[in-house]
Amino acid sequence: MEELMPRLLPLESCDTEEYNSNEPPRNPQEYLRQVQREASLCPDVVVAQIDPKKLKKKQSVNVSITGCLAAPQGFSPSLKWQQQQVSKFSEVRQSVNKHRQHWKSQFLDDNVVMPKTEDEDGWKRFCLGENVCLDIQLKEEDKVNPGLDYVKTGFPPFLSIVSKLNQSTISAVLEYLINWFEERDFVPQLGRWLYALLACLEKPLLPEAHSLIRQLARRCSAVRANLESKDDDRLSALNLMICIVARYFEQNDLADNE
Repeated sequence: MEELMPRLLPLESCDTEEYNSNEPPRNPQEYLRQVQREASLCPDVVVAQIDPKKLKKKQSVNVSITGCLAAPQGFSPSLKWQQQQVSKFSEVRQSVNKHRQHWKSQFLDDNVVMPKTEDEDGWKRFCLGENVCLDIQLKEEDKVNPGLDYVKTGFPPFLSIVSKLNQSTISAVLEYLINWFEERDFVPQLGRWLYALLACLEKPLLPEAHSLIRQLARRCSAVRANLESKDDDRLSALNLMICIVARYFEQNDLADNE
């Protein structure tokens, strides 16, 4: 061992009468002797004491490589349309970044009470509204003149609101809405918020965000595959979500091909 790992700072044997290890070192030699002594007292093998409760939380992120369902004949957008949407989306992101600091400093109206980051149900109601979350059937007069009761209809993703969200909250809200979408149908409020959150999502993506947007694109493709008509109002929005995830965020295996 001495031949393989020679001492860089060899020391003479320590005289216990001259050197007291319980006292602070008085010179470099005594300091090195103290280091040697402490090293000799360390065991060769150390076993960490791990609290099993801390391992119950999810320790890894599973990123699925499953692609999107193929669009029915005539339901997928052209490559030119996809390029146009990516260009527009890029402009929106630049505009958001440009004006974020200004809107971040502005006060919100008294009726805008943003939920805490961990409040999943609160964020679903905030974004989608109680009518959607509670599956309240609107009367005909309410459909014609819904009014501006944002508690019932959901708050739009105003720049003054999304500018106050940090990246952690953006990922959390994105996860809440995508999980909601996994079990329910696509609604306009959902599309507006997904677009806004994606516009605020910073690159390069964290693994969690990477997995989320892929989940979103796959869900959109599954809903699209069950549409009965090309005139369905949801088709354009579903194609747009898939396009942004695949073309802008470079998840090319999920892209629609002509």
